[in-house]
Amino acid sequence: MNSTLLINIFRFVILLLLQVVLFNNIELFSFVSPYPYVLFILIYPLNTNRAVLITVSFILGVILDAFNNSGGVHAAACVSLAYFREHFLKFSFGISYEYHMMRITEKISTELITYLSISIIFHHLILFALEIFNPLFTLEILLRTISSSILSLLFIIIIIFLIKPAKK
Repeated sequence: MNSTLLINIFRFVILLLLQVVLFNNIELFSFVSPYPYVLFILIYPLNTNRAVLITVSFILGVILDAFNNSGGVHAAACVSLAYFREHFLKFSFGISYEYHMMRITEKISTELITYLSISIIFHHLILFALEIFNPLFTLEILLRTISSSILSLLFIIIIIFLIKPAKK
């Protein structure tokens, strides 16, 4: 088996387990929850087939929906994020985003923070809009999106610091 495939399987399983066992049990002020599992979609290798990423993202979302009994909102948000990921990369890193993705976990940069922030807000906005699905609660959707995005971004940066390679 290819080492990249094994690393991606490991990331998938670890982030899924962390989300289900640990992060699903964190709830601040009864409506702020972190969703750092999106890191799997965000750092998935660019040199793979886009359809594979969308399929794996769907599987990730469906598994989370099964554990959370959430009716497909995670699957929809994950597929949407996987579909638009390339656009967020181009916006954040510019035309040479492929070069930057090879070193995404090496250092925290403004481009990385921009990419993570836009992607997380996009994912959470879809997630909460579909979960609440009532235009009368637009303010609550926006409040939950922003607050959960900040908490998710914080946890994702911590995870990136933990997985980044040691300096040589």
